[in-house]
Amino acid sequence: MANIKQLDPSASPLDYYGAELRRLREAANMTLKELGESVFCTGSLVGQVETALKVPTRDFSARVDAAFNTDGMFSRLVSLVLRNQLPTWFQPFAEMEAKATHISTYQAQLVYGLLQTSGYARAVLETGDAKRVEELLAGRMERQRILEAARPPLALVVLDEAVLHRPIGGAEVMREQLAHLLEYAERPWVQIQVLPNSVGQHASLAGSFTALRFTNDHELVYTEDLISGHMTADADTVREGARRYASLQAAALSEEDSAKLIKRVMEERYGPRSAVGEHPVA
Repeated sequence: MANIKQLDPSASPLDYYGAELRRLREAANMTLKELGESVFCTGSLVGQVETALKVPTRDFSARVDAAFNTDGMFSRLVSLVLRNQLPTWFQPFAEMEAKATHISTYQAQLVYGLLQTSGYARAVLETGDAKRVEELLAGRMERQRILEAARPPLALVVLDEAVLHRPIGGAEVMREQLAHLLEYAERPWVQIQVLPNSVGQHASLAGSFTALRFTNDHELVYTEDLISGHMTADADTVREGARRYASLQAAALSEEDSAKLIKRVMEERYGPRSAVGEHPVA
């Protein structure tokens, strides 16, 4: 007799997703292989999702909804599953970030998470918990969906010029990442400025920070240390964060000059833009 892993649906959104998938499959008298064929994947993959060993994708969830006629239940549930893959200490900030109407961030080391490509994000995440890279990547990509909402937040981003020159993931990944920044910079609700190296000392030498504004809530300032994040609504801290961010914006290049610098670094350091996104024909 097969040793079937029993899940506790209350343990996590992923466990609940797997338990519901198994319940519906068994109610339909379908084998793993039969459901796999119905949703265009292997029975092994279905089994891994059912036992919470594999994080489901949005495409997989849409196909399961179609197979069981569940009116989008799994497509809605997968959002919670994917957000839950973010580090536990980061989830409170991600929840507030998703509610914000205005995001103002200065990034000294890396591209802001909402603007990272999957290749860049993967390279960053591989420096940490290598065993959970796929899960963490899925969570980060899900987090970015707020910029695709019908009414996305206004995102004001100041990147230190060093971010453009730091070859995260190699030349190909950086070409794609910088091209991605240029594409987002054309959107009316995203403003990207580069703080050039020539500025020298500036208002946030202590490091990166992010400020969030809301329609009906207190403003927040978020910072990170080596292994955790810190979020505060303290009025003096919020005021100081606003002062420092205004100073950074004033010292940074204009949006137009920033785009020119990003393009120049992309072409001179990582290769011409025409190479970005090109793939061999199968």
